[in-house]
Amino acid sequence: MQRAPRKVCVVTGSRADYGLLYFLMRELQRTPRYELQVAITGMHLSPEFGLTARVIESDGFPISVRVETLLSSDTAVGVAKATGLGVLGFADALYNLKPDLLVVLGDRFEIFAAAQAALFLRIPVAHIGGGDVTAGAFDEAIRHSISKLSHLHFVTNADAAARLARMGENPERIFNVGSPGLDHLLHGELPDRATLEAELEFKFRARNFLVTFHPVTLDAVPSQIQLEALLSALDRFGDDTGVLITLPNADTEGRALIERLRQYSEGKPGVKVFSSLGQRRYLGALAQVDVVIGNSSSGLYEAPSLRTPTVNIGRRQEGRLRAASVFDCAPLADDIHQAITLALAYGHQAVDNPYQRGNCAKLMMETIDQVADLPTLILKHFHDEKASC
Repeated sequence: MQRAPRKVCVVTGSRADYGLLYFLMRELQRTPRYELQVAITGMHLSPEFGLTARVIESDGFPISVRVETLLSSDTAVGVAKATGLGVLGFADALYNLKPDLLVVLGDRFEIFAAAQAALFLRIPVAHIGGGDVTAGAFDEAIRHSISKLSHLHFVTNADAAARLARMGENPERIFNVGSPGLDHLLHGELPDRATLEAELEFKFRARNFLVTFHPVTLDAVPSQIQLEALLSALDRFGDDTGVLITLPNADTEGRALIERLRQYSEGKPGVKVFSSLGQRRYLGALAQVDVVIGNSSSGLYEAPSLRTPTVNIGRRQEGRLRAASVFDCAPLADDIHQAITLALAYGHQAVDNPYQRGNCAKLMMETIDQVADLPTLILKHFHDEKASC
């Protein structure tokens, strides 16, 4: 008797995690022994953040359920309430979908909500990107919490794998597969400069930057002050510099940063702001610019494989592994300007990327295949490293 396809529900809440999940979703979709369920939430459902649910549908992924979480407020109270809304919404969604496995990625609050709901519904969870350290944001606490709610761990580097084992996760359930975002470099060509100029309606200049700056939720220096320092540093490079800006996530203070970035771009033909570039165009731009600037993990994960130097501002990514092409700096205008100058001098160079393994989606699929009985993952024990020695 033929076994019914395994139902795997993939949760995505933003343009960023969708780009990282894309090839795993594609593998699940085209494999007969699996039934892909797609649960979208967060920024995907908001016109303010580009209504990127339409991108998912245009890519050929039918959406199984939409879970609204975002409020009009991005205060600390608003984000806490949005997390609660997410738990309520995912409780109903997962009860109705009844997946055999839930796949989540990263460390955002709406993803945390989905993992909490799965715990009480006895749904095993596969978590991508656990074990990393980011001291400058509450993302780290969320990421570790999701790891403790999860049963399969797909980590991006060896240090993260070791860290999860020290947290009591069973090493037999931890798999170093590298960064899933790098799969885009294995499948198809990225858009060239001419294509990007046409699609983005943007003319590259003598020197070009890609800027992504997210709220820093635990830093003593407010996000808005750090952003002003960044904008002041950018102004010192003059009109022969082109600047592509992707807007920040829906985190605490996020809307204030978005408003300021839109204001900054007004009257500047060399500066253009985007709610979302999409993964293909984002990576294409990342390959074309001289430096990527901000505090996004893409500057650490993807940029080194594209030979593009990174200026990493402040503490948001503190603790993550870094390639030699990453230049860290304090969130001060002079420091940012100096770091950009050093990165420009460094130029495009081949470097060793600690997050690159190759064909991450295939490795994850092979691992899921090897679990004969997914429900048995639910019974999870704290793994004591000393006891196993």
